[in-house]
Amino acid sequence: MKKTIFGFATLLSVMALAACGSGGGTDSTGDKSANNGKNSEVTFPLSTKNDDDAIKDGELEVAVATDSQFKGLFQWEFYQDSYDAAFMAPSHEALFSNDADFKITDDGAATLKLDQDTKKATITVKDNVKWSDGTDVTADDVIFPYEIIGNKDYTGIRYDDTFRNIVGMEEYHSGSADTISGIKKVDDKTVEIEYKEVAPSMLQAGGGIWTYAAPKHTLEGVAIKDMESSDQVRKNPVTFGPYYMSNIVAGESVEYLPNEYYWNGKPQLKKITMKSLPTASATEALNSKLYDMIFQMPTDTYETYKDIAGYTNLGREQTSYTYLGFKLGKWDAETSSVSYDPNSKMADKSLRQAMGYALDNNAVGERFYAGLRSNATSLIPPVFESFHDDELKGFTQDMDKANKLLDDAGYKDVDDDGLREDKDGNKFTINFASMSGGETAQPLADYYVQQWKKIGLDVQFTTGRLIEFNSFYDRLENDDPEIDVFQAAWNTGTDPNPSGLWGPNAAFNYTRFESEENTELINNINSSKAFDADYQNEAYRKWQEYAFEEAFAIPTLFRNEVLPVNDRVKDWDWAYDAPNPWAVVTVTADSRA
Repeated sequence: MKKTIFGFATLLSVMALAACGSGGGTDSTGDKSANNGKNSEVTFPLSTKNDDDAIKDGELEVAVATDSQFKGLFQWEFYQDSYDAAFMAPSHEALFSNDADFKITDDGAATLKLDQDTKKATITVKDNVKWSDGTDVTADDVIFPYEIIGNKDYTGIRYDDTFRNIVGMEEYHSGSADTISGIKKVDDKTVEIEYKEVAPSMLQAGGGIWTYAAPKHTLEGVAIKDMESSDQVRKNPVTFGPYYMSNIVAGESVEYLPNEYYWNGKPQLKKITMKSLPTASATEALNSKLYDMIFQMPTDTYETYKDIAGYTNLGREQTSYTYLGFKLGKWDAETSSVSYDPNSKMADKSLRQAMGYALDNNAVGERFYAGLRSNATSLIPPVFESFHDDELKGFTQDMDKANKLLDDAGYKDVDDDGLREDKDGNKFTINFASMSGGETAQPLADYYVQQWKKIGLDVQFTTGRLIEFNSFYDRLENDDPEIDVFQAAWNTGTDPNPSGLWGPNAAFNYTRFESEENTELINNINSSKAFDADYQNEAYRKWQEYAFEEAFAIPTLFRNEVLPVNDRVKDWDWAYDAPNPWAVVTVTADSRA
């Protein structure tokens, strides 16, 4: 899974200090988000417990809680947010499987061998893997995503350092070469890729090696500049997951039918229906037994659905966090890199640090999320046990420290109106962008503005109000000058490597922060030396400490997600290392009790 963006008050997004759920199943390993990443009590199960027999031709009805219509970019190379990812889950499958540490295993549709000495990766697709139209998944389909993403006409956001690291990719991207010299088709099922450098992240699912195939036989007739808007992406995508998208109602719903050619067993359901559901209606939908599962349930209303009869709440720690980002430059499209501005309004790290120390995010987790979120301490979530620095304390509320940082940096209240002027004594207003959605978004944003006012900062909402999800990210991507600080959230995917979010060539680096030291520390994480586990762990620790000190982005909340599942659902396992649960899920009754 690649890095994705998601709504603040909704989730791929969202949760767990309180006991919850009424069913059995395998317990989660515990929430490590409180106490600087150390375990705290939790009782969420990870899987369903249902001993009844599955019925034949069962149908599953699923919802995704969202206050925005999904975009419908149903192709791995083009999707950008958690909503599309949620709708892709039953039909779109990655090439590789992974274990509990998100390391690639040989149990998926393809296998990976990485040769550290030759700097080559070999990807082999298994013989029985077919697209949903019956066509074999071949080496050409493994190569095609590289040709899409690397093309100069590519309209997506995936072309980054992991692709530039392929031998010959930059020449292909510039148009000086017609092919990517470092990618070789060995036979119909095998691809060899040569890299400039190899790193341990390449052994992570969603790491430095592209994890997906693209159906060349359906897409190759479409110009790459038109691919994102094509019917092959938006209306009738061909996939190799357990189901295929049989009917798409744009922005509203998707119906799925079993993929009779699925490589890893026979899908068990006659049909799946997945719909968008306004977050405000999610609890009532559960009370009315309208759905078997609702993904991205809002955490801010957890108390309203935690004990609904007929449902068990599954829960797991997320590969995600909420954060405050500070706009420190712009994106340079010509060089595909960050252009950091040392004279930007938020360039003084003391100002950024002070804004972090003004907030009590543990209280936020208790008040707004029923204790299901807690103060984030690092830009590496604690679900990545080997890499998360659990000694890092992060930003905890300290108003005296916040005021001193601002005083020492020269932000003084010159005219005694209770608000600080800038270092030159001029009026100083900070524009804050945050997303609308759910019951918590507005009061939480108001809390932040209130706390910043307490340390003398005049913070106003960009546009005067909260911003709708899609518009919010459009503004971030286009470096809207009316945004100085923003509240957003990241799902890092299954690779914690910071390159794709905070590196100098990452389009997702919305802060536009860049420095020689930041680049060097990230490069250390990516170096061949990092194949040594001790070196790798130390490299991650040093980068986390540096990110904390520079505060270009301040993590605010570690998150866990909850999935209400109706008691008629059988064989659903939500563990990160479980086989694709869509391939085996069944129901044991015709209707929800």
